[in-house]
Amino acid sequence: MLIGELATATGTTPRALRHYEQAGLLAPTRATNGYRTYPDAAVTRVRNIRCLLEVGLTLDDVREFAPCLDGDVRTAPPSERGLRVAHDRLAALDRRIATHTDSRTRLAAALERA
Repeated sequence: MLIGELATATGTTPRALRHYEQAGLLAPTRATNGYRTYPDAAVTRVRNIRCLLEVGLTLDDVREFAPCLDGDVRTAPPSERGLRVAHDRLAALDRRIATHTDSRTRLAAALERA
């Protein structure tokens, strides 16, 4: 399947697929004309990548799940490594939220004084 076909099948864009390839998450082969070609199994892999990104993981985080990306990540039992990655990401998000909340509180206070 060509990159446009994979993008359509997974609800993403060719640009995102090239980004996943650059991150080492997809490994297309090249046709004689240089076009990227993907096996049918790439549909599952891309859907899993998108699922993990949608819950707040980064591409670096998703790389940790590489051995699981060809299965069903939504129903598979979590591994210790996967749980560690998810907990670490959650902690990072909590820190960012706290920082933004503090900034918002200071800005709101400054506006009240103005």
